[in-house]
Amino acid sequence: MSRREETVEIPQGLPEFEPGWVWLAGAGPGDPGLLTLHALNGLRQADVVVYDALVDQSILAWIKPGAIADFAGKRGGKPSPKQRDITLKLIEYAKEGKKVLRLKGGDPFVFGRGGEEALGLVGAGIPFRIIPGITAGIGGLAYAGIPATHRDTNQAVTFLTGHDQTGLMPGAINWQGVAQGSQVIVMYMAMKHLASISEKLIEGGRSPAEPVGIVCNASLANQDVLETTLGTCAADAAAAGIEPPAVVCVGEVVRLRSGLDWMGAMSGRILRSDPLGLSSSRNVDAG
Repeated sequence: MSRREETVEIPQGLPEFEPGWVWLAGAGPGDPGLLTLHALNGLRQADVVVYDALVDQSILAWIKPGAIADFAGKRGGKPSPKQRDITLKLIEYAKEGKKVLRLKGGDPFVFGRGGEEALGLVGAGIPFRIIPGITAGIGGLAYAGIPATHRDTNQAVTFLTGHDQTGLMPGAINWQGVAQGSQVIVMYMAMKHLASISEKLIEGGRSPAEPVGIVCNASLANQDVLETTLGTCAADAAAAGIEPPAVVCVGEVVRLRSGLDWMGAMSGRILRSDPLGLSSSRNVDAG
């Protein structure tokens, strides 16, 4: 779709979008307010915006009049454009002298295949800029009241994907190593293989009673959060009708949601000041 053209004023200190360039930008986990200023600047200057399925439609309202909005979304189990075709589309638009914004959900370099697209641009001699975005494994969890790290629970966090390029559960992941080596595990695109993944983690030494949080439609008004356990998470998600896209978090940080669910508090939820039950054993810092 295209809209009538108008002159766009560039805010002071932000870069000018040059013709023939491609900006690879992250749109964040959903909430339009989580866009970076660089991404918004790109939206206001781009001649073409090639966007993913996970980009919230309200974000597209910021595209400048006269620009082309080109959908290139990929969704599991549905007819989708091939990655090679998307990259070639970016190259073709850039060679036509257009200012091309490639807008991807989350962060383009966190399970977003932004690296593949950027290398394709390098091979074609197309100049580009990378604009990081807030990834769902951090921003989406924060909107659910689940911190990726907390000093009373974890000093490490592992991010992994629930399927590889074939659509199968990743065979290259050392599941026992992940189970034993990371206090918190955050999983993208894991719903399809959640039963098998949870089984692997339990076999690797994780407790079936370990807390699990599943965040669906992260940061949006229809966000849905399921608090469950590693041993029952797949069955509980199926019973609750939880569907992707979703982020799955495994670890004690999930317990903190009872104290940090700020979105729930806006709807009347009473928060706990000591969700981990540590007040009786912790020494209070003086001063």
